[in-house]
Amino acid sequence: MTQGKGVEAGQIVGDFNPSKKPKRNKYAFGCAILASMTSILLGYDIGVMSGAAMYIKRDLKVSDVQIEILLGIINLYSLIGSCLAGRTSDWIGRRYTIVFAGTIFFAGAILMGFSPNYAFLMFGRFVAGIGIGYALMIAPVYTAEVSPASTRGFLTSFPEVFINGGILLGYISNYAFSKLSLKLGWRMMLGVGVFPSILLTLGVLAMPESPRWLVMRGRLGEATKVLNKTSDSKEEAQLRLAEIKQAAGIPESCNDDVVEVTKKSTGEGVWKELFLHPTPAIRHIVIAALGIHFFQQASGVDAVVLYSPTIFEKAGITDDTQKLLATVAVGFVKTIFILVATFMLDRVGRRPLLLSSVGGMVISLLTLAISLTIIDQSKSKLMWAIGLSITMVLTYVATFSIGSGPITWVYSSEIFPLRLRAQGAAAGVVVNRTTSGVISMTFLSLTKAITIGGAFFLYFGIATIGWLFFYTVLPETRGKTLEDMEGSFGTFRAKSNNTNNNGIENENAKVSQLQLGTNLQP
Repeated sequence: MTQGKGVEAGQIVGDFNPSKKPKRNKYAFGCAILASMTSILLGYDIGVMSGAAMYIKRDLKVSDVQIEILLGIINLYSLIGSCLAGRTSDWIGRRYTIVFAGTIFFAGAILMGFSPNYAFLMFGRFVAGIGIGYALMIAPVYTAEVSPASTRGFLTSFPEVFINGGILLGYISNYAFSKLSLKLGWRMMLGVGVFPSILLTLGVLAMPESPRWLVMRGRLGEATKVLNKTSDSKEEAQLRLAEIKQAAGIPESCNDDVVEVTKKSTGEGVWKELFLHPTPAIRHIVIAALGIHFFQQASGVDAVVLYSPTIFEKAGITDDTQKLLATVAVGFVKTIFILVATFMLDRVGRRPLLLSSVGGMVISLLTLAISLTIIDQSKSKLMWAIGLSITMVLTYVATFSIGSGPITWVYSSEIFPLRLRAQGAAAGVVVNRTTSGVISMTFLSLTKAITIGGAFFLYFGIATIGWLFFYTVLPETRGKTLEDMEGSFGTFRAKSNNTNNNGIENENAKVSQLQLGTNLQP
């Protein structure tokens, strides 16, 4: 089979050997795990600050507003890292960008652990935030670029899995160090964050560079070796290489180990193509990517994760140890359900899983808002309402983790064309972190202004609008190669989820093949 004629540009990876499902690629699996470890950094910071905030407030004698800013500002600081990460990863490669992220977070964790006062602690948050911004952007991009299409959803959901694992570790750290003295306890909680960054830096040494980045740099020989290891078959590796070469402007007949690439992706013109002069398909992709990031955070997940002890206190739990244990339960539920989601993404598809997830979030947010309002207005302790509130918090994080959590990162990292991928993913992270920062820096003030029940009624309304947005704007992407993804966009309407026996979307396949000018029998 030759590259020129044996592999059609419109073919989908699922077309190869359709009668036998390929075994999971262990090499790609290992690469995805190592890259996704960067997300532990964000998860640990979110989880540990949830409990540490109680002790920081008592030790440093700061106000609720200062605590809100302390917890939420790292999301805005991370924007600096996210904005720089696209250009940095195109310049030095995805692999060394991951090392850079771990190094910066290491410095931030050290500074936070030794903070003598609030101002110094804020500086430590600033440094750690830049590292988190880099990590958030680069992990899903690298994983999407190294993964075969058959397991891309499974592997690209790993960053979200590790965020949840990091949150759980942070919650456990809160509980483990809560018995130490007031001055030492919260500093230990923050300081032990150096260990994930050390493991990350060491783990990256075993990773290959992204094959797509190697091709964009003209290093075809190295890219071919990586593709052969990370693809389900030699034919798929050949297909992926042909498509990347086409995107990079390299002639299909060129098979030298090192070639000159005139169409280098260094960021020039990318932002104009994304936002100023987009094609209908690119405009659709941008709206879908930024929208899914916005609604993921605007539905209040960081308010629940960061302020779980506060929510449980409002629900009627007053003991610190019990609040932290209940928070650990939130971490366990999130982690368990995100693991379930990873195995469903490539079987069920992105769209039905996302719609089911957000539907569950809408119901749990509404029920939580009602139960907290009843508790707030009741003069006696209503055990049924307390139990219902705790159950709805756990239900909310479960439904979030089984769909909206992982799919946001999977979807936004796979839909952008190669030439726009790094900057497009960075733009998504900017929206994600900005929205998260607004939610986390306003929650306590919002609960004082409209009550805690009112705050969750607001999140319920936003989640409902989000469900309608996803139903209208987001097409299914399961089973399509990254380079073939653009053909699924350009029309704002709900896409059919009907699949044939091979799990490939009939409608999307028709769109792709008709654009290539091939005939398709009805």
